[in-house]
Amino acid sequence: MVIGNAMSVGLVGLKAFTIQMQAFISPGLPYFSIIGLPDASLSEARERVKSACQASGFAWPQTRVTVNLSPASMPKRGSSHDMAIAISVLSAAGVIDHDSLSRTIVLGELNLDGSVLPIQGLLPIILFAKEHGIKRMFIPEGNQEEAALVEGMETIPVRHLGELIEMMGGKASYEFKNSQTFAEDTDENTAAHAPAIGDMAEVVGQEYAKWALQVAAAGGHHMLMTGPPGSGKTMLASRLPGIMAPLNEKEQLEVASIRSLCGTLSSYGISDVPPFEAPHHTASTASLVGGGPGIAQPGAITKAHCGVLFMDEAPEFSPRALQTLREPLESGYVVLSRSHSTTCYPARFQLIMAANPCPCGFAYGTGERCTCSERERLRYFSRLSGPILDRIDIQIEIPPIEHIIDTGEPRMSSMRMRERVMLARQAAQERFSDQHWCCNAQASGSWLRSKSSRAVISIIDHAMTANRLSLRGADRSLRLAWTLADLNGRTSPGREEILQSITLRTKEH
Repeated sequence: MVIGNAMSVGLVGLKAFTIQMQAFISPGLPYFSIIGLPDASLSEARERVKSACQASGFAWPQTRVTVNLSPASMPKRGSSHDMAIAISVLSAAGVIDHDSLSRTIVLGELNLDGSVLPIQGLLPIILFAKEHGIKRMFIPEGNQEEAALVEGMETIPVRHLGELIEMMGGKASYEFKNSQTFAEDTDENTAAHAPAIGDMAEVVGQEYAKWALQVAAAGGHHMLMTGPPGSGKTMLASRLPGIMAPLNEKEQLEVASIRSLCGTLSSYGISDVPPFEAPHHTASTASLVGGGPGIAQPGAITKAHCGVLFMDEAPEFSPRALQTLREPLESGYVVLSRSHSTTCYPARFQLIMAANPCPCGFAYGTGERCTCSERERLRYFSRLSGPILDRIDIQIEIPPIEHIIDTGEPRMSSMRMRERVMLARQAAQERFSDQHWCCNAQASGSWLRSKSSRAVISIIDHAMTANRLSLRGADRSLRLAWTLADLNGRTSPGREEILQSITLRTKEH
């Protein structure tokens, strides 16, 4: 009895696990079965693998072929295991040596002609393999650039199943037609999907809003901008990543792993620029938080991990979609449960919302141009529920621009703002050197209260007594005050900072 072996790696969310392939060729009627909790796309591998093996010169056995995917209790999905399944069958048939793939991972999707196609999610797989001491991998040639992002791994590119058979000492007979079109298309898509971030100096006026965005970037605070159409809310929000602190090495790998899983890593590579996601207001709940059949896929909040989730026209989003943001805003991750699996994705993002003051957008100032009734205005903004607004640290009004004549005064650039933000972040990181927080928005309210002066706490208490702040709002105002102190070069917030923080939360500037 000969058992063919190969090893692959599966993903449940960003969590990787080893899959041991075992193939057995037994007497019986011709039949090819894959067992071990495969999904529909993995079950379809039977036809791809059989055709690819025949295209490589292997005569498929006219008996029963069974491939087991171990551990059988873990759900497995996708076409990235095609090549490992094929190699396990070839090993069982004696085409290649049984021990040639010891401690080696094989990944790749097979075409019917035996050519190997690139896969998604390779980066978290390589990081998992390196962490567990596996140094050798066979990967599709189309994933070569992604594999090069991780040092210390021997990644061998494969273009055709026949190539792998020959590398393992077997004999293959195949014809491979190289396709340059895919690489050219990829380069074009890369240029199209990596837009440049604009400079804050391009924004006319709105100095108060720019200052508030600096505060948000320095402390990792969520923000709501309310103002009439054309006042610059979207323009300001789209430039926020340009003033945020660059991602550290760990954050870069987390973001790159998410993009690899989504198939967009080739458009960005590993970058220290925080991601920016702006879903349309018609986005479904599943597209926002993640979902789909089988193993849940990441949504916009996971794609915005370590960056910005911008929700333009926030009241136009469905109430259900907005309510699903409540838990991720607090915890920094999202758990998606299905009947066969539970997937956890990171979702530590900065939420930036933009909204008009009413459906027509002109209920500002005297409101003379507004055509909405009082009931329509209340109904429109009530879609942003109290629990959601209570989690928004900064809530400001964006007034309309009254003139576009250049006054000649220099405008602060994004680079200069970023320098100030980085200095404030550095001060916070030094303060939290014994903690696991990286910015004020993540700090514990009890810890900050214990480090704040009695005068600051008394102002917070007075605001709570006047019902201007909830208990959550009090902690968030305190975090905001510490960020303001960092930007002002102070070691702790004083009266000015705490009053400014309460003002920023209640739109009373």
